Amino acid sequence: MQTIGYKSKGTAAAVALVNAVTGADDDDGPDALRAILRDNEFFWREFEPDDAEDLRAWGRTLRPFFETSDLAEAAAMLNGLMLRIPMHPHIANHEPHGLHMHFAPPSARLPQRFQASTLMNLSELVCRHGLSRTGVCAADGCDRVYADTSRAGRRRFCSEACANRTNVAAFRARRRTLPTADA
Repeated sequence: MQTIGYKSKGTAAAVALVNAVTGADDDDGPDALRAILRDNEFFWREFEPDDAEDLRAWGRTLRPFFETSDLAEAAAMLNGLMLRIPMHPHIANHEPHGLHMHFAPPSARLPQRFQASTLMNLSELVCRHGLSRTGVCAADGCDRVYADTSRAGRRRFCSEACANRTNVAAFRARRRTLPTADA
């Protein structure tokens, strides 16, 4: 099943949250958390100051999923979380998304809806592609996570900046080892 509307942004929201909460140089303040919700089309106006710690805890909970390279371990993590997080899949119909799936109970607060949506989207990604599209950035010194939802699925870096920095460093290293024309 492929989800639509703001639910399809659950994977990106999970990545952004994990990076905000567990990244060395990232911001997990209330405004930053609200921005993650807004940028990923969650109902960010419902964000209350008490929600911040629930979201931070969820980011810390999801970090090990991105760090594992063992599919059985990842599946066990996600299954354990699905048993722990209140789930009640149902069809919702509201603007601007029209008919779409919600995964948390209708009465759930924003953090629980965020947890259920991100969990289901990560689970769908793993069922479709295994762990080949998730991980920790391959750039030296970067601890940010990524999830590749593109068609090609070749991403290994958290951002273009890390990919470019790594590629430039590799190019310069190759140039240093080439013999010069004067030799």
